[in-house]
Amino acid sequence: MSVRGPVLILVGPPGSGKSTVGRLVAERLGVPFRDFDADLQREQGMETGELVVQLGRERFQEVERETLVRVLPEHTGVLALGGGTPTAPGVPELLEPFHVVFLDVELEHLLRREGLVPLHPWLLPNPRAHLRKLLAERRPVYTAVADAVVPTSGRAPEEVAEDVLATLTTSNEHQAG
Repeated sequence: MSVRGPVLILVGPPGSGKSTVGRLVAERLGVPFRDFDADLQREQGMETGELVVQLGRERFQEVERETLVRVLPEHTGVLALGGGTPTAPGVPELLEPFHVVFLDVELEHLLRREGLVPLHPWLLPNPRAHLRKLLAERRPVYTAVADAVVPTSGRAPEEVAEDVLATLTTSNEHQAG
């Protein structure tokens, strides 16, 4: 019995390329792409960064989980989760039935991404320290929920998308065998 939901879920820190790669993969598969942060923003009426400040981390994570419970069964394409979504209590269990790929990125590559800090103001005043801590805390969670890990540092989105697509083929072969 297969569970209804996304054919692929992408996880990783902010700036790892989840949205860019997710759109490419969805296009190649001929399925819709969905950005989970955009769902939260649409439902809650404010940016996710503002939501965390308004609601506090704990309540924000509850809202993430509640929203994910609704989104998973209705979306059958590629889903890019927010950077912190997999760390919310109960979320790893929700992801278990799905094919999850962790887009892994090195700290130095993240720091070179233009627009990352203005987009995520909580990284200030010291983006390097915040990102290092964030990666150290979240990498084990990303790895635990993922069926595959694809490195993204210094690689073209098309190249990363090819590797992500290859994980789907490998996964299907294991399920068939």
